[in-house]
Amino acid sequence: MRLKALTLAIIGLGLAGYAGQSASAAEVKVTPLGLMKGEFCKFDRALLFEDPNGTRLLYDAGRTVAGADDPRLGKIDVLLVSHMHGDHVGDKHQPAPNAGGCAKPDLSTGSLPNTNTVNIALAKNAKIVTGSEMPRFFGVKLKALGGNPKNSQLARFGASRDVGGVKITTVPAAHSNAVSPAMIGGDRGKMLAAAGLGAYAGPPTGYVLTFTNGLVVYLSGDTGITAEQDSVVRGHYGAKLVVINIGNVFTTGPTEAAYVINDLVKPNAVIVSHANETATKGGKVVAGTKTDTFIKAAKVPVHVPLSEATMSFDGNAKCVAGCG
Repeated sequence: MRLKALTLAIIGLGLAGYAGQSASAAEVKVTPLGLMKGEFCKFDRALLFEDPNGTRLLYDAGRTVAGADDPRLGKIDVLLVSHMHGDHVGDKHQPAPNAGGCAKPDLSTGSLPNTNTVNIALAKNAKIVTGSEMPRFFGVKLKALGGNPKNSQLARFGASRDVGGVKITTVPAAHSNAVSPAMIGGDRGKMLAAAGLGAYAGPPTGYVLTFTNGLVVYLSGDTGITAEQDSVVRGHYGAKLVVINIGNVFTTGPTEAAYVINDLVKPNAVIVSHANETATKGGKVVAGTKTDTFIKAAKVPVHVPLSEATMSFDGNAKCVAGCG
């Protein structure tokens, strides 16, 4: 009897350990790649998502990812770009992680006319998945640099694309989306610049990502308040985790973003983004900032994306590790 009891106990411990490993394996990891390790800074946009199956998606590489050689990147399968503005697609970037300061970063490395996004996709042989008219732009860039233009792929509103087990769809965003003349170059770029115009790239987008553990994430991109945040993002997709931009003037401000969270999308948790400020000092939110205002107004848990601090979420958007 004692031997049988001991055997059952060992089996029980083994199953418990296996369950723990399964639970851990079922988490989506989110790692901010910002300007300064442990802080949330002015130009921070980039987030690296890792599905439980290992598929890795980089959202809005922007200016804080230090080019394709940034050691924080590792394997990249997919790049997502909400729109073509330089602080999202990457017109310039840090020469190395943590160069400069949070308020006055070193963004001395130029990425034009290629963009930081294209350079990373080329080096990693990764797909760029975008909506609107952006895929053709990225495809031409990749081809001109010797890459595969088919790595630039479309995800149109109301449709989806599966990449590595992650379902990707684009949703409307209320913003502008012109391609800078500097990203075009040559005589055409000079003509547009002289006229004070950019090239047409279709409307900007947000994204809805559905991961293999069931977690549904809404990436707002630069947007104002839209009816689709209620009818599509909540009503159809049922987003549980939201990454929302709160920078004001160019996007929803902190109180507007709180309305989106509290009354429209109604997720279980939110990651704040695009605050356009030095939001933290020593990893703590600075009182009176837009980030502070948003946290106080939101009715769900708010997670601050401290650079290089990985957060892990289960299928219901509960942060099970790394959220402080």
